[in-house]
Amino acid sequence: MVPSAVTLAAIVLCAALVVDRLIGDPHSRYHPVALLGSFIGIWGRPAYYPQERQRIAGVLFWVLTVFLFCLPFYLVTTFAPWYLYLLIAPFLLKCCFAWKSLEEHTQAVVSALNEGVEIGREKVRLLVSRDTAKLDRDHILSAGYESMTENLTDSIIAPLFWFSLFNLPGAAVCRAINTMDAMLGYRDERKRLGWCAARMDDLLNFIPARITVLLLLIWFGSRGMFSHAWHVIRRDGHKRPGFNGGIVMAAMAGGTGTRFEKPGVYTIGDGDLSLDEAGADILKATRAVTLMYAIIACCTLFLLGALINNIGI
Repeated sequence: MVPSAVTLAAIVLCAALVVDRLIGDPHSRYHPVALLGSFIGIWGRPAYYPQERQRIAGVLFWVLTVFLFCLPFYLVTTFAPWYLYLLIAPFLLKCCFAWKSLEEHTQAVVSALNEGVEIGREKVRLLVSRDTAKLDRDHILSAGYESMTENLTDSIIAPLFWFSLFNLPGAAVCRAINTMDAMLGYRDERKRLGWCAARMDDLLNFIPARITVLLLLIWFGSRGMFSHAWHVIRRDGHKRPGFNGGIVMAAMAGGTGTRFEKPGVYTIGDGDLSLDEAGADILKATRAVTLMYAIIACCTLFLLGALINNIGI
């Protein structure tokens, strides 16, 4: 009997997580997301367009980019035989989220700081858009762990969530939108061109961000830190620009008892523990939330698959 689509999706989700932990993200310019970034880099230059037409250009190229990136994912999902889908889909889904590499990038910042603050500044510059030239050790660590916390939603939970709902095309749409936002969604000369990408990224991450917060609260509740995490969410969750990242960062800072700070912009958390002390707990929380979501999603998909098979849909 041919497995149902949701049963296949559950198997693919589990397999993709295994693939991620085994191989991570190969550093190749032919990686699908690297190719996506190269394409965005071709059209994503404000100087190419008159200022009054940049928003229109941003919308048109947003549609084109999403379509081109998602097309192979859609074709595999729609037309591949189930056994071929099971073989290819875990690798395609893996291209849409980054768990192992997220940890590696953050840990690389921590390791670089052991060699000196200047080396740490160079390493963290790869993760964040802020000016790192004058950051001290604590603010370098903050930038690194903030990136890990924000990307817990953007790079892990969101693509897995949209895969759970819409299979590979859902994950691909999420990855395309998030990559465009990461490259163009800034309040500088790219503001008009990246307007559509930034707004769509906010909408796409609205539900996943709140799922992330809920799972963080469950995790920290099991460790006796629920009330502290909840207090910081209510007090500091609005301090970061946007309506998604701040609540996740507040939950992480409150639950680990540390502080995230972008000089001159926001301070989130109380800082009872330094980031050197809380770093291991942030890593554990990131892993726990990823596994919790994966278990919930896989169990739900398997149950739906069993129900579909039983009623003969």
